[in-house]
Amino acid sequence: MQAERAMTSAFRQEIERIEQNGITKVAFSRFDDPNVIPLWFGEGDTVTRDFIREAAKAALDDGHTFYVHTRGLPELRSAVARYLDGLYGLDIHPDRITVPGAAMLGVTMAAQTALGRGDHALVVNPAWPNIEAVFRVTGAEIGHVRQHLGPRGWQLDLEELFAAARPNTRAVYVNSPCNPTGWVMAREEQRRLLAFCRERNILLISDEVYHRTVFDTNCAPSFLEVAGENDPLVVVNGFSKAWAMTGWRLGWMVTPRSSRVPWSALSECFNTGATVFAQYGGIAALERGECVVRQLREQYRAGRAIVDAALAGHELIQHHSPDGAFYAFPRIRGLEDSLAFAQDLLREEDVGLAPGYTFGPGFDSHVRLCFARSHEKLIEGLKRLVRFVERRFAHTSPGARTPPAARRARA
Repeated sequence: MQAERAMTSAFRQEIERIEQNGITKVAFSRFDDPNVIPLWFGEGDTVTRDFIREAAKAALDDGHTFYVHTRGLPELRSAVARYLDGLYGLDIHPDRITVPGAAMLGVTMAAQTALGRGDHALVVNPAWPNIEAVFRVTGAEIGHVRQHLGPRGWQLDLEELFAAARPNTRAVYVNSPCNPTGWVMAREEQRRLLAFCRERNILLISDEVYHRTVFDTNCAPSFLEVAGENDPLVVVNGFSKAWAMTGWRLGWMVTPRSSRVPWSALSECFNTGATVFAQYGGIAALERGECVVRQLREQYRAGRAIVDAALAGHELIQHHSPDGAFYAFPRIRGLEDSLAFAQDLLREEDVGLAPGYTFGPGFDSHVRLCFARSHEKLIEGLKRLVRFVERRFAHTSPGARTPPAARRARA
């Protein structure tokens, strides 16, 4: 016990205080249980397409098992540049592109470049819970700017964000299309936010991993469309969502061209580059995978319609159909403890959801569900969810009135 205490005290406080996020807190208890309808994680049940898998296997068979450039294969960085140029009408130099591994590693690296103790960062919430953990590890203080649900859906008040910035604010994180609300930031809003960050010398970290999961257009607006090549901007993107490649852990970043040497050094320190044969799969996805993007988008669009039909108009559920990503983030009327709700739903109905509290302060009356799953499972999961909500809030138990913090502490 004494040795354990001594080892723990050797860690920085920022590390010791990291908590397991609410999604895995619910999911890990029955992670591989075939009886569970898993709507908790951000992935479907579609296997990566065969031509992408074959490209990675061929790379292995050809002996591509050695070190490559720490920022990624030149062929992959050029493929990313061509893909973005074609999508947005740009001319991005491959020197601006880094393939460090997973997109989340890109967020981590970006946070490390901007933040340290004594600094302040702003996170637009709700946001995937590991984002805040990554920022806190730097030692910086974290502030939140909340999206609000109104008649036109989820919206961000930029004036509220500008007012929340401090003299020591060094980074702003924004995710659009948003996990979990589906909010999509308009191009003019992007222009205004980038101008603010440029004026204040704040690093803008734009998480655009759901850029192709939008339902009224071919792609979501990108900060790359309004930025110069040396603006204080890091755009993080990846293969997981648009091409059903979640397990590949492969993403890219577009960074200021003037910082290409530091990003090479950071890649060496963090991961020595992405897995080599996975990068060949990424090239195949970019060059031949547009049909996959379209097919998945149609699958998600149909999933959204299923969710809308099940939840919209229910007297106990406030639901807004998302504009992007593949999540619903409904508010359950009367819900005060989303973790207990998700745990009870899992135990009683074998349905896995993500509790709302883990996406930021003020969202404990929400839950998140992923509608990327096969439609048969999704329909059954929604049926069980609605049944549980009606049962739970028709007959409120004493346990449901226990303060949320106390319930989580016992979990």
